Amino acid sequence: MSKKLQNIKAIQQMLDGNHKFQTKKTVGFSDADTTAKRNERHEVGDIWEEADPVTGNVYVIEQRDGFRIKKTKNSEVFQQIRDDLSRFNKCPKQTCTCTNPQRIDEKMRRIHDMCFDCVIEMEHELKKSGKFEEYERDRVRNNALAWLRSAEQDINLLKQAYTQSTQFVSNSSGDLETWAAKMTPEEFEEKIQKEFDRFKENFLKKLNGETEINDSND
Repeated sequence: MSKKLQNIKAIQQMLDGNHKFQTKKTVGFSDADTTAKRNERHEVGDIWEEADPVTGNVYVIEQRDGFRIKKTKNSEVFQQIRDDLSRFNKCPKQTCTCTNPQRIDEKMRRIHDMCFDCVIEMEHELKKSGKFEEYERDRVRNNALAWLRSAEQDINLLKQAYTQSTQFVSNSSGDLETWAAKMTPEEFEEKIQKEFDRFKENFLKKLNGETEINDSND
């Protein structure tokens, strides 16, 4: 078997939990040792590791009030990845107290990459320093540009829908039917694209405080 195929096989065995390094017994842990560890008294919040005497898999155990939580060691890695993806990267680490994000925090994370309380504190500091109006203008501008990008995507989808023929299987006969395009690309350009391009130009000029363009042909 080639080295590449052996590597693929080894990875699959590890994913299935059947790799030789996962299934061999761990040296230094007897059944008695494992039983003794399980019967040890722990304080609430204690976290430790235990090895399964049969499979050799390592588990992370956490003592809770009246019960214990047992997770594979890999699950700790995956949880860390999930935590990294959901963290608020721009929150001041020294003062942020958001340990249980709510819906409003998630909304602020998408906009500011900060929790709600930190956004409120940040805007309060901007008001104190006299920079809030500039910040507010930039936020309105960024929202407007994001909306314009979304509108451009809609126009592109509309162009595909109007200028491309559509094929589908008829439910009644089972035959392949073709519906002709509603417009040619040239017609779309003349009737829709030009109008949108003019709207976009005026939109940007208004956003920048410039004079709008008037079409003398209207």
